[in-house]
Amino acid sequence: MTDKPLNVLFLCTHNSARSILAEAILNHIGQGRFKAYSAGSRPRANQQPNPLGLQVLRNAGMSVDGLYSKSWDEFGAADAPRMDLVITVCDNAAGEVCPYWPGQPATAHWGYPDPSERSGTETQKLEAFRQTLLALKRRLELLISLPVAKLEKSMLQSTARELAKE
Repeated sequence: MTDKPLNVLFLCTHNSARSILAEAILNHIGQGRFKAYSAGSRPRANQQPNPLGLQVLRNAGMSVDGLYSKSWDEFGAADAPRMDLVITVCDNAAGEVCPYWPGQPATAHWGYPDPSERSGTETQKLEAFRQTLLALKRRLELLISLPVAKLEKSMLQSTARELAKE
């Protein structure tokens, strides 16, 4: 493995909650070994990240600078960063036909319930986002703690899928 960080793309349908959380978390804890991005298969026009997700990230001391909802088409373009790993974090995006990813990155599915669908008080909704952040962070901490050999291209596919079981 080189000193170049591993590029990881997190996908969800609308790119407003889970994928945004995962992008921010991995960029925060990735120690320069990882560069995270996020996108959606069908982001809504003018959609922005869920404000509760941004609040939970800020409360956890993580930057929200530069986070915005975008289409996965941006990452299939010739000038897009080449991904090493693409992870779907919602069941809808996992079942969709993904575009061709240059470089044929490893893929995995890490399913999480959508915290933006939580009903109840603002406190209960915020707690749903906090729980999702904590679950994502636990799995991402496992990813970044892996030895270099497990992150080699030949091993990355099986390693990422094994982490889905954690």
